[in-house]
Amino acid sequence: MTIIGTRMVREDKTARQLFEDVMANPARAKFGFGEKVAIVNIDFQNAYTRIDRYKTAYETDPRQIEHTNTISKLAREAGMPVIWTHVAYMDSAADAGVWGTRTDTPDSLQNIKYDSDRHAFDERCAIDESVDAIYTKRMPSAFFETPLQSLLVWHKVDTVVLTGGSTSGCIRATAVESLSRGYRTIVPIETCADKHESYHFANLTDLQLKYADVVPVQDVVDWFGAR
Repeated sequence: MTIIGTRMVREDKTARQLFEDVMANPARAKFGFGEKVAIVNIDFQNAYTRIDRYKTAYETDPRQIEHTNTISKLAREAGMPVIWTHVAYMDSAADAGVWGTRTDTPDSLQNIKYDSDRHAFDERCAIDESVDAIYTKRMPSAFFETPLQSLLVWHKVDTVVLTGGSTSGCIRATAVESLSRGYRTIVPIETCADKHESYHFANLTDLQLKYADVVPVQDVVDWFGAR
């Protein structure tokens, strides 16, 4: 029998090695940048960034926030929108829905409450509240039940740059929805983080192959510099 498809591949490479192979031998054309970018910085809040305070926090690249601040500043200077999201729920956690039913500990997702330290943005984030949009979201995608889509339409954005965490959760969910809504989607590698390198690199690989351009953050810096 002639087989023209693929039976599931099994090999002993790590997720990082598979990612490096894909990046070294790109098999897809890039979506590329369009004419106007929005930087969407996802969940840079203490619950997920302050590894000195919270078990739920994680760090991948120690310069993640620095890189995110850099490209956010470049976007502002170019008159392009910068958006920051963070997660919180009402005291009853009813707005967490079924997502809030898997665990119920002080560290659980649905126990991030409005105006708590876990909800607050990491103080290292250079947020300009006079121009940056700030949204509280309740589900993985930054698009879900937030004003993000309306803001992008108003600014005539065609390219969405995603930073934050987690790579396997909210970054991936937002990237899939971004592509589904017709946006060129860019994920700068150094600006994303996850708890385990397997989750991180497996999802970067999948994003690169299907939903986004996974690129070094310098590519975003260079795009602004070339304008």
